[in-house]
Amino acid sequence: MKLRVVPLTLTAALSVALLFGGWFTYRHYGVEQPLDRIANGVPGVESAHVAMTSDLVKVDVKLKPDADLSEVYRQIKTQGENEIGGKQLELSVTGNSAEKLDKAWGYALFDVAEAMENRRYSGVRDAMDKLAEKFPGLTANTSIDEDNVYISMRDGASAKFVILPRQPATLGVWPNA
Repeated sequence: MKLRVVPLTLTAALSVALLFGGWFTYRHYGVEQPLDRIANGVPGVESAHVAMTSDLVKVDVKLKPDADLSEVYRQIKTQGENEIGGKQLELSVTGNSAEKLDKAWGYALFDVAEAMENRRYSGVRDAMDKLAEKFPGLTANTSIDEDNVYISMRDGASAKFVILPRQPATLGVWPNA
């Protein structure tokens, strides 16, 4: 029995093209586009774009100044649960920040980093309260869930949004155990 190289190669190439083409088409039209529509439909979202990898769903979101950051994350996570599946959801947020907000965030960054490192999340709220006192007209809101700490800073029509991932407590091993 003699194998023909050209038909065999063409059949293999066509099979690979159909397999991967179908997979990419499904991922784009069956997963990314519906998640795009969900994210764009959440109140407070100006625009959203979804990018996926094998273990991560990254949603780039531009928010309106009055958006509730933790609610945006929660709604995308719950409404897009079928599309996200067991993957990790990462929200990359931009707002229309101003120089005053960037300066204020730089001022609070050390206290916020220390609170996050020590897992004393009330320190984040305390740092934001100090910021509101130091910078007149600035309002800062914080919220927390099982995944992240959310910070929203506003000054008039400008807003800065920050999401800080929480690190779950790990169980250590004692040397004498």
